[in-house]
Amino acid sequence: MRPLEAFSNPTMVANYAESTPRKVPGLADMQRMAMLLLAEQAPETANILVLGAGGGLELKLFAEAQPHWQLLGIDPSAAMLDLASRALGPLQQQVTLQQGYIDTAPPGPFDGATCLLTLHFLAPDERLHTMRQIHQRLRPGAKLVVAHHSCPPGGDLTLWLSRSAAFANDAAVAAAPAVAAMAGRLPILSVTDDETLIRKAGFSDVALFYAAFSFRGWVATA
Repeated sequence: MRPLEAFSNPTMVANYAESTPRKVPGLADMQRMAMLLLAEQAPETANILVLGAGGGLELKLFAEAQPHWQLLGIDPSAAMLDLASRALGPLQQQVTLQQGYIDTAPPGPFDGATCLLTLHFLAPDERLHTMRQIHQRLRPGAKLVVAHHSCPPGGDLTLWLSRSAAFANDAAVAAAPAVAAMAGRLPILSVTDDETLIRKAGFSDVALFYAAFSFRGWVATA
C-alpha cells in the first residue's frame, strides 16, 4: 500500500483520531503552537488554508481557538474528510472541506496556511511544487506552518525513526522491520534540505519551532 493510499483504508481512517496523537509527541501542543504562529500576522477574521486536513484534528483546534476564522481544509481522501466533518460537528460552520490537492485550491489570498504531517509523503520535487503553490495563494507577510518527519543534519535517520516508532508503540525498542519499512516508503529529508526547499519555494524567515524525535516543524513568511 502506498503511503497516501493508506488514508482510504477503512481501518486506518477509523483509528486515525486515536492513533495519531500516540504517534506524534505533543501533537495537540504542536497544533496549538501552529495556531498561535498563524495568529501573529493573521487578522481576527482570517481565511486560513489547511492542506492535508483530513481527520480534522487541527481544523477543530483552530476553529475552537479562533471563532472568527474561516478555514478551508483540503485533502485527497474523501474518507478522511468525512472523518473531519464528524469531528467538527457544529464547528463546521467555520470550515469548508474540499477533496483534492493544492492545485485545485482557490487562488486566495489566504491569511495563513498549514501543512501538518503531510509533506513527508512527497518526493522533493512534489514538496517544492506544493509549497510554491501555497506561496502563490498567501498574502504577503502571511505565515506558513509545516511539520513532518525530518532527519537532523548528520543524524542517523533509522535511529530517529526507531525512537518515534518506540514512542508510538509504547515500547522500549522499536521493531527493526517496521522502522526499515517506514524509512523505505517515506522520502524523508534532512533538516537542512527541508529548510532549503522552504526557502526555494519563496518563503523567508524560516524558523524551527517544534522538534520531537524524528518530527520537526517550521514557520516561514510569504
